[in-house]
Amino acid sequence: MNYASIKNCDIANGEGVRISLFVSGCTHHCKNCFNAEAWDFNYGQLFDEAAQNTVLELLKPDYISGLTLLGGEPMEPANQKALLPFIQKVKQLYPEKNIWCYSGYLFDQQIMNEMTKKFDFTLALVQLFDVMVDGKYVDELHDLSIRFRGSSNQRIIDVQKSLKEQTVILYEL
Repeated sequence: MNYASIKNCDIANGEGVRISLFVSGCTHHCKNCFNAEAWDFNYGQLFDEAAQNTVLELLKPDYISGLTLLGGEPMEPANQKALLPFIQKVKQLYPEKNIWCYSGYLFDQQIMNEMTKKFDFTLALVQLFDVMVDGKYVDELHDLSIRFRGSSNQRIIDVQKSLKEQTVILYEL
């Protein structure tokens, strides 16, 4: 898997001060995507051990709330498979940090229904997330007044409560 960038001290993509990993590769191609260069799975640099160690080191300070995965598209199957062992390591080293994931796929329909049936790693990865912002960016629904989303169709989901209740539970900001 390649990544487009790693941002430290990010306050735009989840609650608190965060480390954000922008993965490469996305098949959604949303109109006016803010990160269209990351559609290409080969864009950026290889998410190798050195890059992983950079993220792990950036997560160390107490003032860092957690890690956010964006893209590109973290939930593209090729990216999921590469992210799973890394996110497992993050949770092992920093159990108090939360993990947000942004995905153009719909949590209940595409991820928890279609993907979990096709790929054995999808559920294992999703179970490590605390919050997911789901749904494609829709340019016509762009709204600067909403927090942590680009368009009003996107939902902020409490993943752990949703898994427990087996229905979508929105995250309370």
